[in-house]
Amino acid sequence: MFENLPKIELHCHLDGSVRVETIFDIALKEKIDLPSDNIDEIKKLSKVPHDCTSLDEYLKKFDLPLKVMQSKESLKRITFELLEDVSKENIKYIEIRFAPLLHTQNGLSAKSIIESVVEGIRDAESVYDVKGNLILGCMRTMTSEEALLVIEAGKSFINRGVVAVDLCGPEKDGFCSEYEEAFKLARDYGYKVTVHAGEAASGKNVLDAINILKADRIGHGIKINGEKDAYDLVKNKKVLLEICPTSNVQTKTVDSYKSHPFYDFYKDNLNVSINTDNRTVSDISLNSELNLIFDIFNLNLEDYKIIYKNTVEASFADKETKKYLYSLI
Repeated sequence: MFENLPKIELHCHLDGSVRVETIFDIALKEKIDLPSDNIDEIKKLSKVPHDCTSLDEYLKKFDLPLKVMQSKESLKRITFELLEDVSKENIKYIEIRFAPLLHTQNGLSAKSIIESVVEGIRDAESVYDVKGNLILGCMRTMTSEEALLVIEAGKSFINRGVVAVDLCGPEKDGFCSEYEEAFKLARDYGYKVTVHAGEAASGKNVLDAINILKADRIGHGIKINGEKDAYDLVKNKKVLLEICPTSNVQTKTVDSYKSHPFYDFYKDNLNVSINTDNRTVSDISLNSELNLIFDIFNLNLEDYKIIYKNTVEASFADKETKKYLYSLI
């Protein structure tokens, strides 16, 4: 059903979406040791196992791709290839997120890291019918000072490839307060804000993300189910939830696809979008995710159009790009 429809993706991690063949190729060129010289074994190591028990275990799968994302050339190439991959799915606009400070192992500055990824986006846009923007991730395992470092490094790229900041990584309750000043500065500079919240910890984090960090969107937000104040705030403020169903099943945020609250959220007029989160780690595409979810919840083309338009509206694209995206459906 979805192959020929225009699509948008708002929640896709660069380091979770690297082609396995590229991991192999860069490791060979840059003389990087991998856990195995067998591509099938690397494929296995790149994907989350069926018996994954938590978000923390899921996140360990990023260690491998990060090994080959420490040079300007590799960052640019991996970004280009991601846009190439999504263009084949008829994705017309994508917001890619990554944490610059995870790519400094070989001495690259945060600014040159961001620049490399922006260049990869621009190169792909010149070849394929897809537009892209970048969301800069601040890791919750890092300090607010390190978050400021990322925010300062990306400042000159705002609305020139970079559109927003994010908080990501392992989730504990009450994390938002530590980053309040950093994210206030980010908003003053002109960044939009999206925050991973209500995934591995309580829905109260969603409340804090909106009230304290002024989040425009929420990554996941599943745990607002059962947290009335957070649920009502998301609904009343029309804060879009970037839903990633397969990832949520794999991290045990939910028990199964059928028990996922996506459908209940949608039917209650919450703004939701469907995303891959991590294409390689979760072993999915946006087409496969849409087909799965629409089949499970018996949704139709009209439902897709509603979700698509809400996704365009909540995207951090400029007015001209939004107008173009609306025209496609």
